[in-house]
Amino acid sequence: MDENKDKIKVGDKLAIHCYKHDGTLHQLCDEGIVLSIDEEKLVVANNKAKLTESDGRSYHAKEPAILFFYKKHWFNIIGQLKRFGLFYYCNIATPYIIDGKIIKYIDYDLDLRVFPDGGFKILDYNEYNYHKKIMHYSKEIQLIVKNELSNLIEMKRKSEGPFDKREIKKYYDIYKEIIKKQ
Repeated sequence: MDENKDKIKVGDKLAIHCYKHDGTLHQLCDEGIVLSIDEEKLVVANNKAKLTESDGRSYHAKEPAILFFYKKHWFNIIGQLKRFGLFYYCNIATPYIIDGKIIKYIDYDLDLRVFPDGGFKILDYNEYNYHKKIMHYSKEIQLIVKNELSNLIEMKRKSEGPFDKREIKKYYDIYKEIIKKQ
């Protein structure tokens, strides 16, 4: 399914496409510079990336971000390096696939927002419940979404992976080095 993985290398520029369960395009991001790719995850970064919503509205993020996409987890994690500290925006979503030079995944509505003080909030329950009905999420998908949200919260509570601020710093330093060379 991910036959292009071997063709993707550190420094490559990829687009990011987020879909909904019914196959409709939800959001596009114009840039993710590859920082690391292995059997577990793909890490990319961008700075003030252009985001385009399904209704055609577009805007630029206000800060650099480090994005973690997983092969076996149904979530992705975005570390946002804001002026006021490190925030995280985490999407409950399918494992990613690479299609050419595009990272693709399906978003399952629920999000976890993590604040610099370590507090967090689960977002978009209403959107999830609405889409679950109109897009007919299977019982299996509903169970996966519930379990992966719990796994994500546990990862955050233990400061594992991207929730260890040293991971974000390490990848941000790699990103700055790549940008300097380009």
